Amino acid sequence: MPELLRIEKLSAGYGEAVILNGVSLTLAAGETLALLGRNGTGKTTLINTIAGATRQHAGSITLAGAALHRLPSYERAAAGIGWVPQERNIFKSLTVHENLTAVARPGPWTPVRVYEMFPRLAERKTNLGTQLSGGEQQMLAVGRALVLNPRLLLLDEPLEGLAPIIVEELLRAIARITREEGLSAIIVEQHPQAILAVSHRAVVLDHGTVVHSGSADDLRDQPELLDRLLGVARA
Repeated sequence: MPELLRIEKLSAGYGEAVILNGVSLTLAAGETLALLGRNGTGKTTLINTIAGATRQHAGSITLAGAALHRLPSYERAAAGIGWVPQERNIFKSLTVHENLTAVARPGPWTPVRVYEMFPRLAERKTNLGTQLSGGEQQMLAVGRALVLNPRLLLLDEPLEGLAPIIVEELLRAIARITREEGLSAIIVEQHPQAILAVSHRAVVLDHGTVVHSGSADDLRDQPELLDRLLGVARA
């Protein structure tokens, strides 16, 4: 598969604080990357840096060969970055349908397809963002990123704080988007086994640097290594 994303010797953070130190990784078109690590190791900072929401101190980010690190965040979205941050950032004063149509770009992902994947949203099409549950807001945030018709989807802890039934629904949707539809994605998650199951590759960060990179299946099948890298029990 052709290369989609290349990050080389990336250092970034917030203000003068440097969180990421010399991070390098690549992602092929159609590939899903599980981005793992303990809390505070730089996972969210890396996602935010790709999206253009941090201060980059050194290194480069290219998307399909074009320099992404020189662009402001809104131009990165236009270049093909679909970002679902931890805060979700939906328009709470707009309806579900308005949230989707306000940002939609031409392409295969339309509000109709989002409703087909998330029937709960179709049922609440006229509800305001403030009237949705946390799980429904997360579905809307994912749907809003999809109707941008991105080349790369960034998901920052999409399962955090959700009921088990909603987690299962979102995991099925993520598997469909990535495995079946072939959309490239980077997923930060505190449930490693769940995300490794729908990913091709895995990268583990520690203290802002890459300490492991390899096959998601291989890491999933080595719970002792996963424990050592993440300090978590097999889930």
